[in-house]
Amino acid sequence: MGESGSGKSTLLKIIYGLIDATDGKIYWKNTPVLGPSHNLVPGIPFFKYVAQDFDLMPYTSVEENIAKFLSRFQPTESKKRVEELLDVIEMTAFAKQKVKTLSGGQQQRVAIARALAKEPELILLDEPFSQIDNFKKNTLSRSLFSYLKKNNIACIVATHDSDDALSFADKMIVLKDQKINAKDCPRNLYKYPPNKYVAGLFNDVNEIEINKSKHLLYPDDIKIVSSSDKKGHVINSYFKGTHWLLEVSFLQQTLFVNHPENISEETVVFLLFKTRGVIQ
Repeated sequence: MGESGSGKSTLLKIIYGLIDATDGKIYWKNTPVLGPSHNLVPGIPFFKYVAQDFDLMPYTSVEENIAKFLSRFQPTESKKRVEELLDVIEMTAFAKQKVKTLSGGQQQRVAIARALAKEPELILLDEPFSQIDNFKKNTLSRSLFSYLKKNNIACIVATHDSDDALSFADKMIVLKDQKINAKDCPRNLYKYPPNKYVAGLFNDVNEIEINKSKHLLYPDDIKIVSSSDKKGHVINSYFKGTHWLLEVSFLQQTLFVNHPENISEETVVFLLFKTRGVIQ
């Protein structure tokens, strides 16, 4: 994860062998991963990389795109494999449809299935659900990552979506300015963010000083109570479906607070802080 321009896509291309690393070395199971200056045909044969441009065959069908790299000498096995992957990406009904007629999100799903056709050891996904609507994305991500874990296929994902990281990732690297800013399991990075940049990838974040120490608080970490020694007033409110996100002015700074009900602007509120990561 990381903001745009932090180096996520570039790192995937280096791992796949499309770009030469200017410093350091990459190994896969003690085998060096080399870039185009060492390989006539860039890319690692047992890796698959799904870029944001998809690189599909637009005038052939969905099933033909998926079957492109499968053996024509084993038609029964190939057909079964295509059907399995169509089910994973939830595109069985579109098997005969030409790719050029599909939406961007549907083409993105076909590109993922095609990359999985020959069961790579590692698949690299660059913003894999960026063009897929939220309703379909939720079911697709569960289906895809369950399939990868079941078949022991390693996966590295470059994403802006913290939900995917928290729900499915075993490890997470945060990039900033082309450098590693933090690395840990997603749960630890969420619960104990080392800095505001990392916390901000997951949610709105408040950085406030409590007892001469700076703390990072998510909107859920601040509660509105009947009385306390911390007083502010509501500036604005935003409906979020399950709750309201309140913008509260407190000691000349703006805080974001989750609350089950709306509160009118300029209303005085009392706050209770649940402290988490301390930033010294």
